[in-house]
Amino acid sequence: MEGAMDQASVYTPLVINAIKAVIVLMIGWFLAAFLSELARKRIVAHPRIDQTIGGFAASIVRWVVLLITVIAVLQLFGIQATSLVAILGAATLAIGLALQGTLGDIAAGVMLVVFRPYRVGQYVDIGGTAGTVKELNIFTTELATPDNVQIIMPNGKAWGSIVTNYSTHATRRLDLTFGIDYGDDADKAMQIVLDAANADERVHKDPEPWVRVINLGDSSVDLGVRLWCNAADYFELKCHMLKTIKEAFDAGGISIPYPHAVEIQKAG
Repeated sequence: MEGAMDQASVYTPLVINAIKAVIVLMIGWFLAAFLSELARKRIVAHPRIDQTIGGFAASIVRWVVLLITVIAVLQLFGIQATSLVAILGAATLAIGLALQGTLGDIAAGVMLVVFRPYRVGQYVDIGGTAGTVKELNIFTTELATPDNVQIIMPNGKAWGSIVTNYSTHATRRLDLTFGIDYGDDADKAMQIVLDAANADERVHKDPEPWVRVINLGDSSVDLGVRLWCNAADYFELKCHMLKTIKEAFDAGGISIPYPHAVEIQKAG
């Protein structure tokens, strides 16, 4: 009986510490979420601070609070912070080798925040993966494709890839090519294109619309078109111009030839 009581007295402090540890973890998890979101809102609300920094700072706050929580839990079980630091110091090389990819992502995240090759809300292509930047945190960059598919990319990969940012500049040049028949009047066709471009308010007048004969193809005379517009109007303007110019060619008697092949037969 006494042995059972002694054994119970041994396990009682462990049970109590375990309960305390669960409570501390729950509080720490809640505080990490609350403080990180608070930091994000405060930073994003500031008119002079880019919201990209808000997401990155919120991520740092979250992980710092979680780290403090883990240290507090370890102290409940008798592991002091000084001992923990000594253990981590002795295992620095092993941890560095095991987490070199993660540490690289953190360093890359810092570089992305400092140099800002892209920001939240911009449409980019990172190493062949295109989408709108939704968040940049301490480890990853989150993109959303045009069909709303989530893509999570490690910051190390993002920093080491070629970044094409379609949203950096306020204006973009729209390049189009139209093929007309060799029997059609090229000057008339170019005027039709210019009239269609000048009739659309989204097309900038400076630089002015540009239309030239750029190639004599196998079955068509190719007209190159260059139009400047606001970056936000690029895709809709492209679709509209393709339809409008096709209809204008039809109305003006300008034909867009189909590719064709000539079959030659030898008599004999």
